[in-house]
Amino acid sequence: MGGVSGAVNAADRAERVPKQDRSRATRQRLLEAAVACLAERGWAGSTVTVVAEHAGVSRGAAQHHFPTREDLFTAAVEYVAEERSTALRALFPEGAAADDRRAVVAALVDLYTGPLFRAALHLWVAASNEEQLRERVTELEARVGRETHRIAVDLLGADETRPGARETVQGLLDMARGLGLANLLTDDAARRERVVEQWARLLDAALA
Repeated sequence: MGGVSGAVNAADRAERVPKQDRSRATRQRLLEAAVACLAERGWAGSTVTVVAEHAGVSRGAAQHHFPTREDLFTAAVEYVAEERSTALRALFPEGAAADDRRAVVAALVDLYTGPLFRAALHLWVAASNEEQLRERVTELEARVGRETHRIAVDLLGADETRPGARETVQGLLDMARGLGLANLLTDDAARRERVVEQWARLLDAALA
């Protein structure tokens, strides 16, 4: 009996692993589709049904992973934010040298000019009008903001014990967010390039 029971348990485990893999893959497709829909259609046009169709799964499968619309979209923006943070760190696996500050500034600015920022912006606008969503988005943005600040401090080699260093780094991130807003309506690449150059020079002087 022990042998039969052991064989059944092994078969059950073997069956569960592919199911778990499929479940993770479905969840990831839904998260990526939610961000894409939010960036392209805005909050009003991004229903669970639309996201499920975009991801190629049923509405029931979507609601199994994310019972509410708010669950889906806050999880989606958080997921991609974490992916972008990982990608940003991977650009400088050994850390950034002092003469790489321009590349660091450009990479940080890129965080605010892609589909993640566009999707997050739609979520902010929706949260400003929906109290239930506002608390969750505020918490999410605070967490993502802290992580981005830590990454920026590390990559720029900023010593936050020095007066003004923390504010200088935060000013860079605020500026990057502003450039992301400017890029929503028109291609602002030429002006953005000049601003990146100037901020790199300012950071060299302020953080040296």
